[in-house]
Amino acid sequence: MRLFSVLFVCLVAVAVVVAVSVAGPALAQSGPAVPGQGQPSPIQNILQENRALIEKSSRRTIGPAIAALRDSGLPAARNVLEKWQAKALYQRKSDGLFFFAEKAGEDGYRLIDIATGADADADAGTANRQDLDQLKPNSGVRALIGAALVPYQLTDPDPAVRSGALDAISRNGEAAHLRALRGAIASETDPGLKARKERLERLLTIAYDPDPSARIAAIESFAGDLGVDVRAALNPLVATTRAVTTGAPPEGENIARRLIPGSDALPEAEAYRLLVAAGLAPPRISAADRRNALAAHIEDGAVAGIPLEDLNSEAARERAYAALAARGLVPPTATTEEVQAALDGHGFYDRYAEPDPAVSAAAGAALDAIAAKLGLNQAVNLSLDALSLASIYFLAAIGLAITFGVMGVINMAHGEFIMMGAYTGYVVQQIVPNYTVSILIALPLAFAVTFAAGVAMERLVIRWLYNRPLETLLATFGISIALQQLARNIFGTQARPLTSPGWLDGALHLNDVVSISYIRIAIFVLALLFLALFLFIMRRIRLGLEVRAVTQNPRMAASMGIDPDRINMLTFGLGSGIAGVAGVAIGLYAKVTSELGQDYIVQSFMTVVVGGVGNIWGTLLGASMIGFLQKGIEWLNPSNTLAAQTYMILFIILFIQIRPRGIVALRGRAAGD
Repeated sequence: MRLFSVLFVCLVAVAVVVAVSVAGPALAQSGPAVPGQGQPSPIQNILQENRALIEKSSRRTIGPAIAALRDSGLPAARNVLEKWQAKALYQRKSDGLFFFAEKAGEDGYRLIDIATGADADADAGTANRQDLDQLKPNSGVRALIGAALVPYQLTDPDPAVRSGALDAISRNGEAAHLRALRGAIASETDPGLKARKERLERLLTIAYDPDPSARIAAIESFAGDLGVDVRAALNPLVATTRAVTTGAPPEGENIARRLIPGSDALPEAEAYRLLVAAGLAPPRISAADRRNALAAHIEDGAVAGIPLEDLNSEAARERAYAALAARGLVPPTATTEEVQAALDGHGFYDRYAEPDPAVSAAAGAALDAIAAKLGLNQAVNLSLDALSLASIYFLAAIGLAITFGVMGVINMAHGEFIMMGAYTGYVVQQIVPNYTVSILIALPLAFAVTFAAGVAMERLVIRWLYNRPLETLLATFGISIALQQLARNIFGTQARPLTSPGWLDGALHLNDVVSISYIRIAIFVLALLFLALFLFIMRRIRLGLEVRAVTQNPRMAASMGIDPDRINMLTFGLGSGIAGVAGVAIGLYAKVTSELGQDYIVQSFMTVVVGGVGNIWGTLLGASMIGFLQKGIEWLNPSNTLAAQTYMILFIILFIQIRPRGIVALRGRAAGD
């Protein structure tokens, strides 16, 4: 009987061993069983392994869980990350399993398997809301999930999704993105996106590739590139921190330069502060604090036993303070000798944040090449700004060049004709909502309105004041004030918008440094057109010939049958009409107010006087000179535009003293005047 029992136990043991050996691998592959669910999917296993991190959902701790999903290689990983980011991932309270869920009924939810996207099995297909926890990642966790989705989005069939992924990498690139970018370049079919991927791959190579030669090659490929992203990638490689050491610098330090205390690069006070911050020297109080401490401990005409009359030197005051510190009456401080000894006993140097000297050297060389090209492009950009400003001044002054230069009339109301033209454009836009059509209508209408106003002003006022400059100045100044007040009464004091057409929005970007707005390009073209128109009128048609004749010799012109009175009226009207057109152009980028003209009247007179009174080429040269001069002064002193205006006026005054007739002197009646 006993033998039979022993044999039975042995057979049972053998059967158990065989069963375990057969079922063990299958159990190991399928993972832990969940009651009522069979074997969970691999994606569910990953979530279960990181369940504690996911339930806490903290930005500081969630990284490993997100990385596990991202690096799993499972097809369902992207969908899980997207649903999690969209707050569509749920966890069942009873067993901790994760599902997607859709509302079904009033308080029920249909559970969806995260691996297959199909409905969960019959036992787990639905759940009540109170049985589920919705995962609601905060903004920080959602940002991490978004970064993890980037590798999937780089190969998405939708170009917009791929472009968005590249934007995300540009804003917040990571080392993990480098491998994904390299894998996505070959399959990219869009040339623009492929170029962006290749550029980002080189930028990430600079920052994250462990191979120094690959980083150096990527750095050298950007030599002369003016992109802001390139400078942002290279600058950290040449950034330095100041360090102090008691002996030779540690091995492996990438030293930028050694520093000597007391030099311009490292003043002694700063060097000693470094020693104090590193705990290598005691702090030192200021001379004023030491003096106050000594004064607070005066007893019987002495400090720490040293008579006051003996405290007439720095060394004596230091000894007195040291004596007080030894008694515990004041905090200890270093003496001059101790400070000097501490400085002599330590070494100071700047070290690169980048540990590899070859990489930092390549970055420095690339930045030097970029700096040289950057300076050249900044000069080009400044010249374009100056040219656009000169075109504005020329457009504003060309009408004054006619009324003041040709006729010799000091018209202080010229700025108000500019203002009238701008308001004409505004009124037209209220009637014609199409901005392109309204501008095309406003330009000739502004000319007509201000031409008529100029003719009326000449007939009613100016014709009676010829050869009386002071009275003309006072009269036109009064008209200027009256026109400003009339504009306030009609349009109010609030600035009115004069909107440019959509095709003038934005700017022409040649690179990250050089750009010019389309509006300024349009004004430059308009100025050239008016220059050509003025030259055509003055040289090709009868009115221009008569104006030139009256300008050079009015009596001889009258004897030839030319009516000087009529010519003066038309000339004044022409100058006023051109000012109105200039007002429409200026109003496209400046605020249209009753004071608009006052902003340009001084520059207009300076342009005409500096260029040469009565000469259109002189006006052009004067506008160019003032525009470049103003931009140059503003570049030298960008924080104070008022000072720039003052310096410019002073320069103009000196220039007129040297060349009173301007750059191009006029011959004829005006020259004789």
